[in-house]
Amino acid sequence: MIEALLAKQDYVSTVCANACALSEELVSGAATAIITEESLAGADRSALDAWVTQQPPWSDFPFILLATRRAGHRPRDAMLVLERLGNVIVLERPIHSETLGSAVRSAMRVRRRQYEARERLAALQLAEERLTHLNANLETRIAERTSELSRANNMLMEEVAERERAQTALVQSQKMEAVGQLTGGIAHDFNNLLTVVSGNLEMIERRCDDDKILRHARFAAEATDRAAKLTRQLLAFSRTQQLALAPLSLNALVEGMGDLLARTIGPRIDQRRVLSDRQPWVMADVHQLELAVLNLAINARDAMPDGGILTIETDAGRYAPEGVKPGHYGVVRVRDNGFGIPQPLLSKVFDPFYTTKPLGKGTGLGLSQVFGIARQSGGIAHIESIEREGTIVSIWLPLAATPDLDTELVKPISTSDRVRRKLNILIVDDDEGVRRFVAEGLESYGYHIVQAASGAEATTLLDAAIPDVMIVDFAMPGMTGIELAQAARKRAPDMPIIMVTGYAEEGVSADAGVITQILRKPFKIDALVGVLDMATGMMISAEG
Repeated sequence: MIEALLAKQDYVSTVCANACALSEELVSGAATAIITEESLAGADRSALDAWVTQQPPWSDFPFILLATRRAGHRPRDAMLVLERLGNVIVLERPIHSETLGSAVRSAMRVRRRQYEARERLAALQLAEERLTHLNANLETRIAERTSELSRANNMLMEEVAERERAQTALVQSQKMEAVGQLTGGIAHDFNNLLTVVSGNLEMIERRCDDDKILRHARFAAEATDRAAKLTRQLLAFSRTQQLALAPLSLNALVEGMGDLLARTIGPRIDQRRVLSDRQPWVMADVHQLELAVLNLAINARDAMPDGGILTIETDAGRYAPEGVKPGHYGVVRVRDNGFGIPQPLLSKVFDPFYTTKPLGKGTGLGLSQVFGIARQSGGIAHIESIEREGTIVSIWLPLAATPDLDTELVKPISTSDRVRRKLNILIVDDDEGVRRFVAEGLESYGYHIVQAASGAEATTLLDAAIPDVMIVDFAMPGMTGIELAQAARKRAPDMPIIMVTGYAEEGVSADAGVITQILRKPFKIDALVGVLDMATGMMISAEG
């Protein structure tokens, strides 16, 4: 009957035969339970009592007890049953259906609130667990975050410092580039002056019979040779000389740099040389290799501010070092006993703009230039260093066959033993002194000379008559020597063109297509005549 009444009010209910069946259903889940008083009398309620006792803290399951109407007080057993059930609504029979429905709604409302309390407790418990976890890891997270911020700040400071170093290096590099251009221009003008001086000294030696005057002329010629060597070094510094590989004696190179190194490193450095008995010859550009050794000597000097020992060694290595083609190599080493370089930095010292010197004390181009010169020559540069003990930089270069020292590329030629066909030669140079020296020197050999002070004047002369040979300077205002040679080629495709220059820029090369031969300033007239012989291929016969 109760099931039917509940069904009319849209409640789903399950009928249990006894207390054990009720406890099983309660385990499965229920909103409330309606129990008749007589069903519990004398029944086994142990399972039911155990379920009620084991409810979680949030649960207080509502029971509806349908009791029998009594005239007096309830028996003690009945009261114990009510106490054990806990949350009980007692309804005495007979009971109206509306009263029963109201009691069921009230019980279900109570149960629903218990479920809501359970959810809130679960949420609170989860929040408490999260809070406990956060509190437990708070110090760790703070430490990690602090470490991350510290690393980010260190990286930022390093980037700022690196940017400042790069900007300083760029400014220094631009300054050195400007100095290099100025140096190249000065060397060019100086070569013109030396050409005039050395040429006139040569003419004095040819035409004078006074031994005293000849001796003084030779002294002056030796000074001009040293000055010419200085200009070559200036051109090497300004990096306007092209790499010209040729057999070179390492021993001769080191010995020839003695005076230059002594002036550069100063008196506080003890300069020593250890030269190989095997006399190693290598393939290298003499001026560029001098520049490399000079750079290394300057670095060694800076590493020994209080003085020390600078040793330059030569050797003929039997095996190729790592990083180059197999073969035999010669070595020039520059050794010092200065501060040394920390091991972690050794892999960076050949990088452009990297320097261990304070800001403003170096561009970071010296060692990178040394490495580049070695690489362009087919070799390699290697560095070893121990802090507070010193540094060794080795330049490995391919060995070359020892040349025949009795053979000269251009043998001196004199008017007494050579007869030449009369050639018409056009000399083009904006420097009047150089022009006059070349003209007088070649006229003494019997050549017919025409002079021009500019490319425009030379073009006018070419339109009037094509000479047998044209000798042209490279650096001239208005029209350069290359441009003049190109214009001359259109008028006379087969005419030999000899370029004389004291400023070897890029583009000045014998294989440029328009230049037959190149002669570097300063030069002797005999060398120019020899170049003319090679350029014209003329026959030379001995007199008589």
